[in-house]
Amino acid sequence: MKILVVNAGSSSVKYQLINMDDGSVMAKGLCERIGGTGGVGHITHTPLATGKEKYSSDKDFPTHAEAIAAVLEILTDKEYGVVKEISEIDAVGHRVLHGGMEFTESCIIDDAVIAAIERCIPLGPLHNPANLLGIKACQAVMPGVPQVAVFDTAFHMTMPPKAYRYAIEKKYYEEDHVRRYGFHGTSHRYIAQKAAEITGGVHRLINCHLGNGSSLCAIVDGKCVDTTMGLSPLAGVPMGTRSGDLDPCVVEYLCNTHGYTVSEMLTILNKKSGVLALSGKSSDFRDLEAGANAGDEDCALALEKFAYECRKYVGAYAAAMGGVDMITFTAGVGENSDTMRARICDGLQYMGVEIDEEANHQRGDVVDITGKNSKVKVMVIATNEELMIAKDTEALVLAAK
Repeated sequence: MKILVVNAGSSSVKYQLINMDDGSVMAKGLCERIGGTGGVGHITHTPLATGKEKYSSDKDFPTHAEAIAAVLEILTDKEYGVVKEISEIDAVGHRVLHGGMEFTESCIIDDAVIAAIERCIPLGPLHNPANLLGIKACQAVMPGVPQVAVFDTAFHMTMPPKAYRYAIEKKYYEEDHVRRYGFHGTSHRYIAQKAAEITGGVHRLINCHLGNGSSLCAIVDGKCVDTTMGLSPLAGVPMGTRSGDLDPCVVEYLCNTHGYTVSEMLTILNKKSGVLALSGKSSDFRDLEAGANAGDEDCALALEKFAYECRKYVGAYAAAMGGVDMITFTAGVGENSDTMRARICDGLQYMGVEIDEEANHQRGDVVDITGKNSKVKVMVIATNEELMIAKDTEALVLAAK
């Protein structure tokens, strides 16, 4: 079975075509500047299965429908394509950010599912409309091909009320659905399954998905019991440009002081905060490392703050679970920054956490960095959200036949 995985943003479409016979990526790419936001649209396509060089071209993408059509055109192109006919694509898996309380697992898309995703737009106002555009565009240009929605929030729906309820009036939960939802669920689920596969089973796992967006997740026997992100992806540890946790009164104070609207303040907290704000230089952790090594105190503070907050959550989740058997690092920073992994683990010796410095410098899809005397397994595992989406899509489509 060949599955097209689509991640539609407001002005972009990322895609991968995956052959489920062996899990290989046949091709991947990106359509940018859909709707004329920033000039002429552009498609970048890498046909991995054929060994051809990357294809790159300017295209006109008035809507997501034209972008999806361009994707299908390049996938079947005589020179750069990897399939002969669109009919070879058996199904499409869509990443959907927010499933609210409507969805606890992935599902085949029908009119009722689309309506439910639309009802979740107030909870995911930036992402869900774009996700819907991608779904409807694929339905338009691939009629009859099964479409599956895989939700970022679904994995976290196993959290108990003590973890997901906020200490505010019950009516806000019951009427407005205000609660902790959590995100990066597809990644956390992939790592939980991979960790169990590698070790033969993990009882208490803390997964650190660290990148420009970061979240930690406490997982017991493969199920989420707590996570750092909340109603939105803004909560938790500081991120590339997101503030992470802060006193809610900061919003009122700065709005009153500077005359910001709440929307303007949220833009600041989402796009102008985090390690970018702390360093005053960059949201890229590689730049921060270079700056810190050159003696920049602000870059050094940004790195220390990030590690400190991650370490606090590791300690908190160990307490919540009554201990921890394994800590995993994944995503851009988690997989690639040995110095950040070392910073986070330094200070966790009281929990019996120790890492092997030499192993920590190694790269690979799965790297065991557990120290010789460590009581807790510590590993680096490369995440693969696209494969997780494709697996869900395949399973649901086969079950429906």
